[in-house]
Amino acid sequence: MVLLSIARELLLSAGRECRADAAGTAMPMDEDAFRAFYERNARGLWAYLARVSGDRQLADDLLQETFYRFVRAGSRYESESHRRRSLFQIATNLVRDSGRRTRQQGAHVPFDEESPECGGPSAAGAATERTDLTRALARLKASERKMLWLAYGQGMSHREIAGVLRLKEGSIRLLLFRARGKLGRLLRGAGDAKKGRGR
Repeated sequence: MVLLSIARELLLSAGRECRADAAGTAMPMDEDAFRAFYERNARGLWAYLARVSGDRQLADDLLQETFYRFVRAGSRYESESHRRRSLFQIATNLVRDSGRRTRQQGAHVPFDEESPECGGPSAAGAATERTDLTRALARLKASERKMLWLAYGQGMSHREIAGVLRLKEGSIRLLLFRARGKLGRLLRGAGDAKKGRGR
């Protein structure tokens, strides 16, 4: 809610500037439009930040910073897709900068693998699968994690992924294919190791 109040102030000031503009251009996004955009994208963006950074607390901070910078930029967008792509570009840059700072400080907080769910065997099996996926994703390069999450977690097209990661659209298909294959091999390896221990 703090973020929404900050965004409200920024949007109101942007509105005053727009009204003062002699050209009479429209405000890029009003408060209601921002609130709706935030509600549509905050959860998916947080999941992306948490998965790519490997740190849930950092994801909370980066989520707020991403939306703050998005509103602060005051840009105009061609479409909802363009707006969303810009949001994920900001988030990707923040994660990259955060990773540089973490490497310089020599600290790393691992992604919390514990599941909030508890219960019978099906919950235990699902938690094990999430743990295997978390570990496999951690063994991928950051760029591979980002690409996979944008494609399958966010459902972005190759063009959108290229825009977010600032890569050539033609290379996304091959890079995504390789990242998916690598993840599959890591997951099969985890499954084979469990079978070996079960014997």
